[in-house]
Amino acid sequence: VQLQASGGGLVQAGGSLRLSCAASERTLSRYAMGWFRRAPEKEREFVAGIWWSGDTTEYADSVKGRFTISRDNAKNTMYLQMSSLKPEDTAVYYCAAGRVATLTSQYAYAYWGQGTQVTVSS
Repeated sequence: VQLQASGGGLVQAGGSLRLSCAASERTLSRYAMGWFRRAPEKEREFVAGIWWSGDTTEYADSVKGRFTISRDNAKNTMYLQMSSLKPEDTAVYYCAAGRVATLTSQYAYAYWGQGTQVTVSS
């Protein structure tokens, strides 16, 4: 499975962006998916995850109430709607897919996209 993340860019604090993660094959619907991010000089961290059915999601405390993860299995695509962005949200955002037992563990995901840069100016 190949994943292609897109939608990053430069936005002012308080603004919004929507990230997309497109998969190369229809079997994406069998996998859980997640978004992770790596800020400069920091470890990669969990942002949000969604089970294959789309009915269960999980978020990092730092983004709850501001970010929304969703997926469209018919389009083989996952989304991350980001609102009320803060400078501390600046990072490279990665999408991932896999057969995982827990959405939050990056080590459980087998497939990764290349990352898309999100920069939030103050």
